[in-house]
Amino acid sequence: MNTLLDIKGLTVAMAGLGRPILDEVSLAVHDGEAVALVGESGSGKSVTARTALGLFPGGATVSGSVVVGGTEVVAAGPGDLRRVRTSVASMIFQDPRAGVNPVRRIGDFLTEPLRRIQGRSKAEATAQALELLGAVGMPDPPRHLRQFPHELSGGMLQRVMIAYALTADPRLLLCDEPTTALDVTTQAEIMAILGRLRRDRGLGILLITHDLDLAASVCDRVYVMYAGRIMEAAPSAALTSVPRHPYTRGLLGSAPPLTGPMPRLAPIPGAPLGLAEAVSGCPFAARCAHVVPGLCDATTPTLERHGDSQVACLRAAELIDETQGEGLR
Repeated sequence: MNTLLDIKGLTVAMAGLGRPILDEVSLAVHDGEAVALVGESGSGKSVTARTALGLFPGGATVSGSVVVGGTEVVAAGPGDLRRVRTSVASMIFQDPRAGVNPVRRIGDFLTEPLRRIQGRSKAEATAQALELLGAVGMPDPPRHLRQFPHELSGGMLQRVMIAYALTADPRLLLCDEPTTALDVTTQAEIMAILGRLRRDRGLGILLITHDLDLAASVCDRVYVMYAGRIMEAAPSAALTSVPRHPYTRGLLGSAPPLTGPMPRLAPIPGAPLGLAEAVSGCPFAARCAHVVPGLCDATTPTLERHGDSQVACLRAAELIDETQGEGLR
């Protein structure tokens, strides 16, 4: 199995902050695999995804490795970065309207990279743009090429952005909360399109989301991130059936079910750790119901194997699936 994205020990820090933006992050995405990176806002998910394109915060100190399609991007020069961004990996962002020029037609937007980067003629670029719009489920590609962004709904425009990402014929799609701004029905349609493209083209997908249920339903594996660190990594089925980390359990317990009676939700107490806040020990200790004072707040846990999961928790071996009625021993 070919590894498209291989991040190992990635740390991104900036002077004046209390903690690193990313702290020893490791994750991988393989050919044809959908992988999710889940966590609350500010956890470092989007920064992690952008590192795959060599987009690091200005003035940051970076260590570790980010290999994309065989290219190490941490120290890559302009030529290598251009190759990665134009032929290996593409990104889809949360707000589709932020990525388009409102006074340019959709056809101009889609054909420009095909002509300038891929070297296609005008006719070839137009034919390819029509094909891509059809591939993402646009009902009338010729008409849509003549339209302006304001003439399309948010869901339709996100389809255009997916088509734009595909103009580079990438092997890796980085999807940064691509459905957050959309209604539930449109969200399902967009995720179905991404799933079909994954199957048809053999794409690897890294999905950034705060929705653990969505991640588990469409992805093969899930990484759970908190305060710039990976807290748990597991196959989707294992993560939802036997969540090992208290933070993962908290995320699952605070989400309302889609069917059946509404139970009493148990929100995670406190607030996510800010970048200005220094931390010693486990970054989740201040919000954890299972914290052991003097241990969890003094010792930084590393990812350790527990069953099918990797967990960064000093008490991971004690966590038992609550659906079996045993709780935490």
